Amino acid sequence: MKTIFSLFLLFSTVAFSPIIHDKGYDIGDVATDFKLENIDGNFVSLSNFKQAKGFIVVFTCNTCPYAVAYEDRIEALNKEYAPKGYPVIAIMPNNVQSKPGDSMTAMQKRAKEKGFTFPYLIDADQSIYPQYGATKTPHVYILESTDKGPVVQYIGAIDDNYKDAALVKIKYVQNAVDALLEGVTFETHKTKAIGCSIKI
Repeated sequence: MKTIFSLFLLFSTVAFSPIIHDKGYDIGDVATDFKLENIDGNFVSLSNFKQAKGFIVVFTCNTCPYAVAYEDRIEALNKEYAPKGYPVIAIMPNNVQSKPGDSMTAMQKRAKEKGFTFPYLIDADQSIYPQYGATKTPHVYILESTDKGPVVQYIGAIDDNYKDAALVKIKYVQNAVDALLEGVTFETHKTKAIGCSIKI
């Protein structure tokens, strides 16, 4: 009887425990390509960018104050690095039922208001951000194009001051991309992403 009760407890624990998802990519992992809808109605994949040396993938949204604070800096990154082979690919990961302000229509409006020059994609079924392991908006992944595929070289924050761009001391993303373009090693491959939690 004791054995049966122990088995019941074990089954109950397994059956009703929350599912633990994979933590996503780490440095050196090869990222899987995706196909997500852009604000212009077209679908975008990393493979569309044949000449890209890499990518600055940013999980972001319209409604998070942290993401809004970084919009101009994300646009500046694209203007500086897209011509050098590292375009920004922005992905909106939130559940739009929880956050109607992040709907495709709202994304289109925001992109027009801000003059975004980068693709702004929607992870409509929320299948991509868990693969990456993104937890915040914004959350950045720098990928380097290699013969193996897009290899993760940096994960984390854009810089060290979300409150004021003028007070930034360390530009994590810029430093990493500059090093990759120059073919030199760099120390900071991971930082803590600061932002709002992704809404499911």
